Formats: sequence, C-alpha cells, structure tokens
Amino acid sequence: MSGEQVGLLVDGALFTLWLTLGGAAIGLVLAFLAGLARVSSSKVLRAIGFVYVEFFRGAAVLVLAFWFVYAMPMLGWQFEPVFAGMVALGLNIGAYAAEIVRGAIQSVPVNQYEAALAMNFSSWQRMRRVVLPQALVAMIPPFSNNIIELLKASAVVSVVSIPELAFNGQLIWSGNGQAAAVFGGLLVMYGALALIFTIIMRLLERRAARSVGRQPDPGWWTRLRRRSEVPA
Repeated sequence: MSGEQVGLLVDGALFTLWLTLGGAAIGLVLAFLAGLARVSSSKVLRAIGFVYVEFFRGAAVLVLAFWFVYAMPMLGWQFEPVFAGMVALGLNIGAYAAEIVRGAIQSVPVNQYEAALAMNFSSWQRMRRVVLPQALVAMIPPFSNNIIELLKASAVVSVVSIPELAFNGQLIWSGNGQAAAVFGGLLVMYGALALIFTIIMRLLERRAARSVGRQPDPGWWTRLRRRSEVPA
C-alpha cells in the first residue's frame, strides 16, 4: 500500500476511536440511568428501564443507524452521520451495560445497606457513598468487554458513509485490489485499538479496587510468576 493509503487507514482509525468514545459515553450515561431505574422502588421507573433494555438490546445497530440517518429527516430531525452512528452505538451498548449496572448493584452485600441505614444515610447517600463505589469495581471488567464489542460494532455504521476504519479499508481495497494487505492492516489496527482500551480499563479497575480498600487482581502473569517462585 502507498503512503497515502496508509494515511487513509490511520484517519479511519481515528474516526473509529472517536465513534467508540462517543458511543461509549452515551452508552455509559444510559446504562447508569436504566440500571438505576431497574433497581428503583418505583414501578414506573422499573418499567421504563425494562422497556429500554429489552427494546434496544434487540435492536440491530445497522437498523438504528439507518433510522437516524435516513428516517429521522422525514420526521423533521436531521442528524450528522457521525453523531447518528454514536447514538446508534450508544443506545445499543447502553442496553447491555444497564444489566451490568443492575447486577453489580444487586451484588453489594446486604450488610452494607444495613450499615448505611444505621448511619442514617438517605437513599441517595446510600447509593452514592456506599453502594456505587463497591458496585463500580464489579462493573468495570464487563464494561471492558462492552467497549471492545462497541469498537467492533463501529464497523457496521460504515454503511451510512462514515469514514471510519472499515469504510476507508473498503475504499482502498476497491482501488488497489490488495485484499490481504488491506484487511490484514484492518485486523492489526482493530487489535491495537482493542488492546489500548483493555489496558485503560484494566488500570481503571485497579484504581477502583484500591479506592474501596480492595486488593486489585495482580493479573495472570504475576500469578504465574508467583507460582513459579514457590519452592518445591
């Protein structure tokens, strides 16, 4: 591939990164709102959270992208393709992540709630100061998986002419016909982006664990090294 074509792939990777970060931000907000609604004492909020999760978890990202780009303008709403792609990705991944939020909150031991009640905390104080800090440690590992899935799903929105990594890769392939070089480059770039996100989420997990007084998981390499150091 020429230098210009490599530059086009790099530009696509930056667009993919931007789509992933934007979709993750939207999805994270929706996940916390829907997840908290799912564990609310209000039947109305629980119903709203349930409808959101079940609907958008079953909705295809491709169909959502088409809806925001081509159908919404007919209703008087015009979206830029990049923003439409972010919203489509965020709505879908937020539905999955909402179940992570719900499960993590419900995994906090009951005695933690009882201790907060004994300290006369309000419902909001219990959630903010006791429950969420502990639940966040349990949320981060599955959140990491969701972000990787979001990264891969960003290739789907290339159908609405967003110049992200997969879209630019197809442009290059149609021009030079070098399928092995182009798609091999795509594999490497997607793998590198996934590795970067994994490392970042791993660091966040360790920091969150320390913030609540837990010993962070040392990782498989450290565990293997420790075992090798144990005398026979």
